[in-house]
Amino acid sequence: FTGQVLDTIDKEGLKNTTLVYFASDHGGWLERHEGKRQLGGWNGKYKGGKAMGGWEGGIRVPGIFRWPGVLPASKVIDEPTSLMDIYPTVVHLAGGVLPQDRVIDGRDLMPLLQGTVEHSEHEFLFHYCGIHLHAVRWHQKNSGAIWKAHYMTPVFHPPGAGACYDRGFCPCFGEGVTRHDPPLLFDLARDPSEAKPLSADTEPL
Repeated sequence: FTGQVLDTIDKEGLKNTTLVYFASDHGGWLERHEGKRQLGGWNGKYKGGKAMGGWEGGIRVPGIFRWPGVLPASKVIDEPTSLMDIYPTVVHLAGGVLPQDRVIDGRDLMPLLQGTVEHSEHEFLFHYCGIHLHAVRWHQKNSGAIWKAHYMTPVFHPPGAGACYDRGFCPCFGEGVTRHDPPLLFDLARDPSEAKPLSADTEPL
């Protein structure tokens, strides 16, 4: 399907005037199965998957951009962005003005994509499961540190598994989650797999 869309854009002569953004709204669905056949995805070194509001495997996905003549080819950007950025980016490209009567969480991606800035404007990103805040990320400015606090995490089943294989999806609240007070804290720059929560003993800062 994606190839058909790109072929049509090329056939209509719109390749150089069209921004293409290919992404996903979540990581692989680990629990997916048909009968006894396990068909779930794989999120590499990242913990968790689809419908898990906080773990990196549920929220960290690649974005692929194409706009010949405007965006440099083969460039890799390792900065946190959000699908919420689509709206302000499109408004900017269309010559519009963002509403001023509300907070817009997204950011225009063009400066980052074109290389006029090195870092994403997102200093904080809030990660929800449904209406429940599960985690928040702080991309500390002028530092390589990316701190992430988990307030709730899903209870995996069976114990020790990396997903909720008894349900098909991990729940967002209630008995299906563990609440953390104080929150679990990770430095994603050093621990992208979220395997070792920090403590005052291991991270004095």
